[in-house]
Amino acid sequence: MRRAEVERSTKETAIRVAVNLDGTGQYRVATGIGFLDHMLEQLSRHSLIDIEVAAKGDLHIDFHHTTEDVGIALGEAVSKALGDRRGIARYGSAIIPMDETCTRVSLDASNRPYLVWKVVFSRPKLGEMDTELFKEWFQAFAQAAGLTLHVENMYGENNHHIIESCFKALARALRQAVEADPRAAGTVPSTKGVLGGSL
Repeated sequence: MRRAEVERSTKETAIRVAVNLDGTGQYRVATGIGFLDHMLEQLSRHSLIDIEVAAKGDLHIDFHHTTEDVGIALGEAVSKALGDRRGIARYGSAIIPMDETCTRVSLDASNRPYLVWKVVFSRPKLGEMDTELFKEWFQAFAQAAGLTLHVENMYGENNHHIIESCFKALARALRQAVEADPRAAGTVPSTKGVLGGSL
């Protein structure tokens, strides 16, 4: 089982994360931000990665620090569980519809982090959460997990559907990328023999 735990403590947040990449999509999430909890539950269920997140942050100020730091901690846990990334499929992509909305995610678990974010919201908040914070979460997660991550909402009207389709598409693409490839025989999926570093 590819498992990892990460604890992250700052003056702004205290976070504990555990993941099992070979899980069944079980989750236990408590960030203090209801909408973020809902999205992380979707990520777990549709990636089949077991995820535990317990976070306490300075929510009396705003949700920024907690959102970003949860992304960092979860990304670090995924990267730690992947180890040297031997035998993984490496690439994943998904196109996920949700009613009137459709979102495409492509990713490379290359250990060279990069985010392309083509998502626009028509409202400043979903529930109590600022919609601008979703890009912050995806940026933090991609950076810490070592993912080249492209997220594109192709069309949609409902803001809830837009961001939920982003998380579900990430989940399905991530599930593909971290799967063990039986034909790879435990080799690093790169002609360089290592993932990360320069192109």
